[in-house]
Amino acid sequence: MAFNRVKAEHLKTLEQYVPIVARVHGGSHPEFHEVHKLFEAINKKIKEAGSERPELDSEFEELRKVTENYAVPADVCESYEAVYKMLAELDEAYRA
Repeated sequence: MAFNRVKAEHLKTLEQYVPIVARVHGGSHPEFHEVHKLFEAINKKIKEAGSERPELDSEFEELRKVTENYAVPADVCESYEAVYKMLAELDEAYRA
């Protein structure tokens, strides 16, 4: 399943990057605090589900709204961009 592959590729990196990006960019991009909360909820559900498929439709739907479909702001670092790219790939694999 593509979701498990993408999850395996990105989850550890996202766990490292999301809190850092929230700390660095949260002041000028307050929406990222919501991204951080949603990622934490997604990550928790993934871990709780174990090998089962977690129910993440509402979290990904909210994430698409908050990020305007993962549109990267012009004034952010590569880590911020990487987080949106990885979340978008996770979302896409989940919906596949």
